[in-house]
Amino acid sequence: MTQITRIHQNIDHWAKEQPNAPALEDFDGTKLSYLDLHNAISEAAKTLAQYGVSGGDRVLIVSENCVATVAFLFAASRLDAWAVPINARMSTGEVDRVIAHATPSLIVLTTAASQDATKHAAQRHATAETGLFGTVGCVTSTKGDAEPVVEGPSQVSVLLYTTGTTGDPKGVMLSHANLLFAGDASATLRGIKPGDLVYGALPITHVFGLASMIVASTHAGAAVRLQSRFTPAALYEALQNGVTVLPAVPQMHALLMQFAREQGHQKLTGSKLRYVSSGAAPLDPVWKRNAEAFYGLPLQNGYGMTECTAGLCATQSEIGDPDTSVGRALPGTQVKLDGDGETGEVLARGPHVMTGYYRNKTATQETFSPEGWLRTGDVGRFDEQGRLHIVGRSKEIIIRSGFNVFPQEVEAALNEHVAVVQSAVVGRSIAGNEEVLAFVQVTDMEATNEEALKSHVAERLSGYKRPSHIVLTLQLPAAATGKLLKHKMIDTFAEQLAMAPAG
Repeated sequence: MTQITRIHQNIDHWAKEQPNAPALEDFDGTKLSYLDLHNAISEAAKTLAQYGVSGGDRVLIVSENCVATVAFLFAASRLDAWAVPINARMSTGEVDRVIAHATPSLIVLTTAASQDATKHAAQRHATAETGLFGTVGCVTSTKGDAEPVVEGPSQVSVLLYTTGTTGDPKGVMLSHANLLFAGDASATLRGIKPGDLVYGALPITHVFGLASMIVASTHAGAAVRLQSRFTPAALYEALQNGVTVLPAVPQMHALLMQFAREQGHQKLTGSKLRYVSSGAAPLDPVWKRNAEAFYGLPLQNGYGMTECTAGLCATQSEIGDPDTSVGRALPGTQVKLDGDGETGEVLARGPHVMTGYYRNKTATQETFSPEGWLRTGDVGRFDEQGRLHIVGRSKEIIIRSGFNVFPQEVEAALNEHVAVVQSAVVGRSIAGNEEVLAFVQVTDMEATNEEALKSHVAERLSGYKRPSHIVLTLQLPAAATGKLLKHKMIDTFAEQLAMAPAG
């Protein structure tokens, strides 16, 4: 195999080695072989070139998961352009801010797979383009200067914008080397190989879906069943029909198990599933045991971030292992703690670490230590086996009456309750202090109440860790990945909080 320096070259390789092997199943049931995908990418590259895209240009892909998203992502690679995938569910204002910062030469919108992309396309008077990739909308944009093109894998491949709570968007520059390393590490960890079918509900616009799902699967010659939007019903059906690898976030697992129970199933049966993982949010022991009992498989945990091309650490546990760590550093990477105490900020270094933030030297310099370690902003500790445990985010620590409260510890206590699907805990400033607020998604609004949940956590948490207020709901605000948007909790449930008695 010739040296791979661009992510699209993995497709080229498998199109020659196994042209008829399955590569993608689209959201509408359309199936593409590796040769089909190779040809779809070729047509997408021609479309980009017709709009004047060349090396170093940015291509904004406003999308939800579909063949077109994948085809244009790899087509940008073929032209040495930078792909800038963003979720179509973003508001017009959010899209405009990314455009202003990235200055793309072209905007591609996956109109066939997304009603939101269709709305954006209509607002911007996009032209419909059709090919083996499907149908998309295209519209030229205010083209910024092209960035330099380099021959080796250090060329930037993808620009991913992080979900920040305030301020201007930050574009994370990920090189082909970053993605190729992450894809190989993820595929090796999961044992992905030709013949595997990976479930593809994680948004490709997020690093978890991009690196650990799309790049990993195409690196290994496996197939991906794409889902434009996650629903537990669609996942349950897929698990009955050939899916062998399930990368997901805890919220997806929780909603799947709730759906199965509503259908009268306590366990997953009749499935070819052999590997199931969880990432992007912490686990708690009771929830992990329940998930393993449901799948009949060990639930592997992982830890990563956009700036580290998804992966820093991962577990390789046996079923029933009570370990809720995020495991050890991936081979070829380094993780350490900043500080001399038991806990400290997690620092990372290795070939998975981003090139930097686009057009933001100050933020890039602040994120890296003088020795080149990436500051993650997460607080962790190592156990006696050298496994990393994430205690919380340094910015999310709640200081209550002089004591540190880590939200995930409170969430773990809440999630043990049988009526709780998931929870989010945040702090709110009050006179001279901070209070702990909990927002809890329940299976049924009649299944429990605030007082019952307060009694439940009182048996499990010290007084200063207990929530002042617990808001019950059937749905919590979440990103496209399923990751809960903690910064939106207080505003979303402001009315309920205003009606609550003083804590």
